[in-house]
Amino acid sequence: MKGERRMVPKATPTSYYGQPILKEHVWKGWIPAYFFAGGLAAGLSTIAFHSDRRGRKRLARRSWVASTAALGAGTSFLIADLGRPSRFHHMLRVAKPTSPMSVGTWVLSTFGPATGLAALASVTGWLPRVGRAAGLAAAALAPAMATYTSVLLTDTAVPAWSEARGELPFVFAASAMAAAGAVAIIVTPAAEAGPARRAAVIGSLAEAAGVRVMKESLGQLAEPYHEGHAGDLSSTAETLTLGGAAVVALLGRRRIPAVMGGLLIAAGSLAERFAVVAAGSASARDPSYTVGPQKARLAARAATAF
Repeated sequence: MKGERRMVPKATPTSYYGQPILKEHVWKGWIPAYFFAGGLAAGLSTIAFHSDRRGRKRLARRSWVASTAALGAGTSFLIADLGRPSRFHHMLRVAKPTSPMSVGTWVLSTFGPATGLAALASVTGWLPRVGRAAGLAAAALAPAMATYTSVLLTDTAVPAWSEARGELPFVFAASAMAAAGAVAIIVTPAAEAGPARRAAVIGSLAEAAGVRVMKESLGQLAEPYHEGHAGDLSSTAETLTLGGAAVVALLGRRRIPAVMGGLLIAAGSLAERFAVVAAGSASARDPSYTVGPQKARLAARAATAF
């Protein structure tokens, strides 16, 4: 009733002895680096495919080569985290459509050879029909390649990831587009990098907007993105991405500013991957982020039941 004084303080969701409910992941920096490299490779293959169709041969050729290099680096990062190359091979023994890890492994294993063939045909001029078919396959697989890692995260019980299942794939896709445009700007003369500049700027703005929407939708679970190590990374990512986009948009027709802007955008995209992983780790350590949403869902179900 009005005027009554609360005698019992409002409870804070927690666990027994304040211990974590979820087991924190044991990933090292190889995994967020792999997330970045895989998205970069996917975005570059998309730029390369469309540039080739529009007759921008130099942009297409350099983007194919850069995509192959990014894919090679990303695969190395993944194997470094797995510990032994054979562990990656063993994942190909099973094809399980309901498992993001299994689907991602097969996407990577198909996307890689297609990208490599397209790059080889573009550089050497050999087997042009095979190269075009491989380029089409790589471009078709690029959306899955850019976003399957976000699905892999949201399919876990980690609160900061699972509750962002509607926004995180968009963030990863936009980040891949921004980074790919940035790298294409760096490796291509400014006079021929117009499509890459547009991809970098649009992708950067979409990434920043997607992160903002994701944080708003997470509510209390967005706290790890504003605090501690993850908060620093997230703030740095936004500053680098938007700063680089401004440089590319305003001065991107000149070689040196274009390269500088591209480096800033690529660094921001990389920092965003590390921020997402760090935020998930922080939310797994704090039991309130696990218990709080569970109690809220139970309360909502109870309210709709009557």
